[in-house]
Amino acid sequence: MGHWLHQNIVEPGKLPLLLALTAFVLTFAVTRFITRMIRAGKGPFRNITPGGMHIHHVVPGVVLSVVGGFGAVASGADGVSAGVCAVVFGTGAGLVLDEFALILHLDDVYWTEEGRQSVEVVVLTASLVLLVLAGFSPLGVEDLSGDQQQGRLGVVLTYAANFGCVLVALFKGKARMAVIGTLVPFVAVIAAVRLARPASPWARRLYRRRHRARARSILRAYHHDVRWAGPRRRFQDLIGGAPDRTPLPGPPRH
Repeated sequence: MGHWLHQNIVEPGKLPLLLALTAFVLTFAVTRFITRMIRAGKGPFRNITPGGMHIHHVVPGVVLSVVGGFGAVASGADGVSAGVCAVVFGTGAGLVLDEFALILHLDDVYWTEEGRQSVEVVVLTASLVLLVLAGFSPLGVEDLSGDQQQGRLGVVLTYAANFGCVLVALFKGKARMAVIGTLVPFVAVIAAVRLARPASPWARRLYRRRHRARARSILRAYHHDVRWAGPRRRFQDLIGGAPDRTPLPGPPRH
């Protein structure tokens, strides 16, 4: 295990990236735990409201991201300082992306349906960083035998082909399958060969005159959404907490 870690993580210079990813995931998990406790009115946690103004955690997140980012540039890729800056940056990024929906909508939508976008972005970011780590810098490791170099070249070509499938999946409007496909190549291949989503750039350009394909695309998208909307919402609720359920306005009471 120690040799594997040194050859694939330490030697290619990916230890700071691993530390940043770990800090990012832990910060998001701890932040969501605290905000859910505040929402439920449990524990010692409270919102920070100096002078009556609510300070969102995106604010310290931006500060930490700036400090960690500039510190990493100044310290270089090696040494203890690089690791410390990576942890600071990962912590700040976790705080910022936990409130991605607030930045996108310029409104406090943390516990609304729009707030689910923050969870999706965090999962996407963690998945992509994990993919970079899983690549193990196949051409950037020293002291490899000929068989090892050939094997790693095969890995690079496989990743290149899978990346092409991921791009096709994105153009077909299958963002979630594209993200999963970055880690599980078989999923990207399936997404690339199947019909595109009706509103995707692929469908708008290539299904314009193919009426049968467009009709099949609409029908398949409908059945897919009906089947998976519930499990996807439960998964998001498990990670980030369920949004507020605003009751529909009813008839006036006298």
